[in-house]
Amino acid sequence: MTHYRWVICAILFLGVSKNYMDRQVLGVLKSTLQHDLGWNEIDYSNLVLAFQAAYALGMVVVGGFIDRVGTRVGYAVTMAFWSLASMAHALGGSMLSFLVARAALGFGEAGVFPVSIKTVAEWFPRKERALATGIFNGGTNLGAIATPLLVPWITLHLGWRWAFIAMGALGFLWLIAWWGLYRKPEEHPRCSAAELAYIRSDAEKPPAKVRWWPLLGYRQTWAFLGAKFLTDPVWWFYLFWIPGFLQQRHGLNLTQIGLPIVVIYLISDVGSVGGGWLSSRLIHRGRSVNFARKIAMLVCALSVVPVVFAYRAPGMWEAVLLIGLACAAHQGFSANLFTMATDIFPRPAVASVVGIGGMAGAIGGMLIAKIVGYILQWTGSYLVPFLIAGSAYLVALAFLHIVLPRLQPAEFKDALPAQELNALG
Repeated sequence: MTHYRWVICAILFLGVSKNYMDRQVLGVLKSTLQHDLGWNEIDYSNLVLAFQAAYALGMVVVGGFIDRVGTRVGYAVTMAFWSLASMAHALGGSMLSFLVARAALGFGEAGVFPVSIKTVAEWFPRKERALATGIFNGGTNLGAIATPLLVPWITLHLGWRWAFIAMGALGFLWLIAWWGLYRKPEEHPRCSAAELAYIRSDAEKPPAKVRWWPLLGYRQTWAFLGAKFLTDPVWWFYLFWIPGFLQQRHGLNLTQIGLPIVVIYLISDVGSVGGGWLSSRLIHRGRSVNFARKIAMLVCALSVVPVVFAYRAPGMWEAVLLIGLACAAHQGFSANLFTMATDIFPRPAVASVVGIGGMAGAIGGMLIAKIVGYILQWTGSYLVPFLIAGSAYLVALAFLHIVLPRLQPAEFKDALPAQELNALG
């Protein structure tokens, strides 16, 4: 049997890495741009809000677009769009120009997780999906590691505008690889008949197109949506404010920020793969999907709690380790939450469901952006943001379990119109 599905997983890993490189440039350059362009904390929060609002809209629009055109074309279009938007940050210096570029970036980047989860559903059997999701989701950490290493060097030698241009341009190199290497498994010459039979061993319905709006009639959708709404904002907080927190609280400058950020996201990589591995291992050992996913998420939710002490950690490395553990736990929780969407919905609906959940997470990110911006402007303290970060995952898991005590696949027969039922087989 061939193992080409892991090549596909590697391409997804690199795509997610590129996604996070583009979105994190602003966070790394926060202090530099505040100094050069005269922004305050509320101005910065407005840029984060613009990204999140466009990301929320894009999650629904782009998720449905990907379900219609397919993963190969859908990923290519979204990658090209957000790479150009990333480069557009370099064209102006006004708040309006940054708001427009930031919104365009958010809209395009919304496609990365719907298309990646849909690709995993196409290329992997259910028992391997959490591990595959954990691996490609680890690309967020590679992107977050590479950005604070590359951006300060580019900024010091060429200026901050070139940092946006360089990060955006990398997307077109990835596009060449994607277009040349990706096909659906049944169409791919490097996927053997034995591997294809293994991928299709779950005997799921054949792929078809599904509209997103009927999905809102299912408690499975609301369980996923609610968990994303509660936990995604915490990750946005880490991504956009932790570099500034370390600079403010521990006196780091632009050239010193790279190493602690690298350590945080290296620790995160362990959580991303480990969280996916844990639930996949439990399933291999005969435990139910419901038990495996929820136990893995519980372990991750408990591991986040110590981050509430990060704001008052006496030394930089104590804070870095607490935040790193929390980021690792988030990634493990997220890997299982994303995979849960493939457990409870058929492949035709996966990108749309992930898009709906991503929209909810982005709306939560909009709220956290304003909360953090105003709290920091008024008090200068990170106490409240870290309290929110430490408690969100236990609340999210409790909500998910109340709404969905068992991870049962959505039954479409009672709620979808006849044409949708036909599409789902």
